[in-house]
Amino acid sequence: MSHGVQALLRIGRNTADLDRALAFYCDALGFRVDDANAAPPAWTRLPGAGSPPTRCAQLSLGAQRLELTEFADAEPYPADSDSCDLWFQHCAIVVNDMQAVCTRATQHGAAPISRDGPQHLPPFTGSVIAWKFRDPDGHPLELIHFPAGTGDPIWQALHTYASTLGIDHSAISVGDAQRSIAFHELLGLYVASHGLNRGFEQQRLDDLDDVEVDVVALQGTTRAPHLELLGYRQPRGRANPSTDTTGIAADRVIWQAQGIDVLLDALTDGDFTDAIIASGFVDGAIVALLRDPDGHLVVLDESE
Repeated sequence: MSHGVQALLRIGRNTADLDRALAFYCDALGFRVDDANAAPPAWTRLPGAGSPPTRCAQLSLGAQRLELTEFADAEPYPADSDSCDLWFQHCAIVVNDMQAVCTRATQHGAAPISRDGPQHLPPFTGSVIAWKFRDPDGHPLELIHFPAGTGDPIWQALHTYASTLGIDHSAISVGDAQRSIAFHELLGLYVASHGLNRGFEQQRLDDLDDVEVDVVALQGTTRAPHLELLGYRQPRGRANPSTDTTGIAADRVIWQAQGIDVLLDALTDGDFTDAIIASGFVDGAIVALLRDPDGHLVVLDESE
């Protein structure tokens, strides 16, 4: 392919207190700090991208990476948020020992989303064990354990005593799954799987009643990490009220991409003109900051 996204390079999150965020992700979830004083992300140097950050750090968990960017006056995460609200975006962390990580995360300030602890989902939704919670800034996260024979084979192949293994995916709530699929297909992603989750276990996992949610896995040339769409048929979530790129809820997926100019033209031709926030050359490579149909941020980067 001469153009399109290849790999999900990292997930970006904003924080109001970088030191507190680093302590949580390292002590509670086992992340490693690769650079505690990283250069500002390329997207923050695009004209019109918003205020510059005060600090930035690069972390990793296994082979996957997380970028934490501090904005001193960051808009707080919306109060009373639900999993179906269209600003919801979680980061799913694969675990060996669910109970041990739940306990450790709670001891370090995790706020549960799920009711009654980790949930064992039925076979038609993957047979995984999962638990959703929030970090000290309010960002949603998910712990996920894959039984033998399920999930990406890389998680079964890892021989480690670590309780947390890596990032499997980032999941975003969307109002119209088909329109979101169309948007991401223009970037070069494809649908790897599509299921419908419902039942008491899903209700307890999401802390919602009468849940029916389309779960669509999208990927480029690699499977982990990948992107998941959560299309709640019911209950319906609230629209994202914010266009702020520096708020706590403004998570980003950062994709390695080729032919970004071609992709931007494809978005314009595909009736997604409003998706393009900013684009340009940063350190000699094209970078683009996009907003998907539900307000989630996407970064395309040719430099890596």
